[in-house]
Amino acid sequence: MQNSLTFFQNKLVRFIDHSKQEKIFHQQNEALTSFAVDDAIATAVGNHEVEITARVWIHDKTIVLGIPDARLPYLEQGLNYLQKHHYKAVVRNSGGLAVALDKGVVNLSFIIPNTSKVSINDGYDIMYAFVQRLFQPFTTNIKAYEIAGSYCPGNYDLSINGIKFAGISQRRVRNGIAVQIYLDVVGNSKERARIVRQFYSLSKQGEATSFTYPDVNPNVMGTINELIHTSFTVDDVIQMMEQTLKELGAELKTSNLISSEENVFHKRFEQMKKRNEKIHI
Repeated sequence: MQNSLTFFQNKLVRFIDHSKQEKIFHQQNEALTSFAVDDAIATAVGNHEVEITARVWIHDKTIVLGIPDARLPYLEQGLNYLQKHHYKAVVRNSGGLAVALDKGVVNLSFIIPNTSKVSINDGYDIMYAFVQRLFQPFTTNIKAYEIAGSYCPGNYDLSINGIKFAGISQRRVRNGIAVQIYLDVVGNSKERARIVRQFYSLSKQGEATSFTYPDVNPNVMGTINELIHTSFTVDDVIQMMEQTLKELGAELKTSNLISSEENVFHKRFEQMKKRNEKIHI
């Protein structure tokens, strides 16, 4: 595959900002909705009905669980704790484990065709290279490797000096790929981590499990503002994302989702609802 930084060069890219939209296809815009939307877009992109799409989304006080989290032995106690602290919980359909979202966390999806030229690592590398370029004027120290003690640990944890501020996951449908990143911009990352740590403590209660869940250490989590000594708002970062795509050679267009995306969305949304109902979320 070509260099990750040149992926967007001379490509028409549809840019969709759902960060403030209240409803999508008549459904409340929340995390459950967002994962169904990305599946719908990935299907349309894969069928060449729409262009490569970059989508921005933000959800307040939500813990996005991975599929293994739904198998925690005392999950109900963990969910009760989240509810008492006014957090919603949702099980996503992409990889990874629990992630904390709020209004200080920007989520970005790159939705691209699933071709034989785009390996799983290629998908991650496109997002990694983009974030490095996004903050290039402020730092050249963004690294990708697993940060022990972080929540949702993985090889594509993005960090500066060992402190994680972002994580990448990936969702593949038949002909499309959604590469998704959460990026802690502003707020209290350590408090987010403490919420996730307590969720795991109550949901596991020291019981031996076949799956290894993270022992979350809030001290290895931070915001990009803390790490590069800036004071960005989430809106600042969204504007920077648009500008960076243009600098990388993309021609941006804005448009609404199309009817075929709506049809797939409703099917995926119902699947997401059923998955979450099974574990009483």
